[in-house]
Amino acid sequence: MKKFITVLLSAALAVCCFSGLISCKKTDKLVLGFDAEFPPYGYEKNGEYVGFDIEYAKKVCGNLGYELELKPIDWDSKDAMLEQGAIDFIWNGFTYEGRETEYEWTVRYLDNSIVVLVLSGSGIETLDDLSGKKVAVQSDSSGEAALEENEELTATFDGGKYSVEPDYVAAYTKLKAGGYDAIAVDVGVAKYLKSTDASLVILDEEVASETYGVGFKKGNKELCSKISAEMEKVGKDEAFIKGLCEKYGVDYNAFLLK
Repeated sequence: MKKFITVLLSAALAVCCFSGLISCKKTDKLVLGFDAEFPPYGYEKNGEYVGFDIEYAKKVCGNLGYELELKPIDWDSKDAMLEQGAIDFIWNGFTYEGRETEYEWTVRYLDNSIVVLVLSGSGIETLDDLSGKKVAVQSDSSGEAALEENEELTATFDGGKYSVEPDYVAAYTKLKAGGYDAIAVDVGVAKYLKSTDASLVILDEEVASETYGVGFKKGNKELCSKISAEMEKVGKDEAFIKGLCEKYGVDYNAFLLK
């Protein structure tokens, strides 16, 4: 009797798996860590997380059969969360330069520069005009790294230093309110903000030139390589990438995987 019951249960389970599939199939899930205040790459709109990188990641992970969980994070905590396994990778306008040995990196997919954003009529037209001015940047960002490296420029700012904000939305809000004279920011973010606010001006001179990649925990080479290879495949889909660029105001000529 016991053997008969075991066989019956096994048969029932097999039928369940065959007819349902969903309950018996294990779906691999990846958790993407991103700054939800970093348009146009990752941000919240109408209660939904959107952005160039978000949609690119969904396409890549979907093609590989992964379920993607979007996890907004405190940018200062990204390394700890990656180390603890709370997130699997960082895909969010993540600058490669200066972090080359800290992560496993995919191919770099977007050319990026650090520029200065000011208000029209501010009288600031060049980097030299930032002398004595209050300049802000996002904490632990590529913009901050660029200012740290350019000590000569930073020394000319008000008090010989720059101010730090938790995200660029906060910096932009204070710029508009007169709390800052300028923001050092990724060119993609600067162009997005300018597209929504005609009073903004992007200086012609760049603070630094950089590229974006996707960062994984050191040692996670297999998953990194798999994602990287699929990024290159998707990058050749001109219609898809051009559509994302147009949708989010990203320069298609800056995309590196064409």
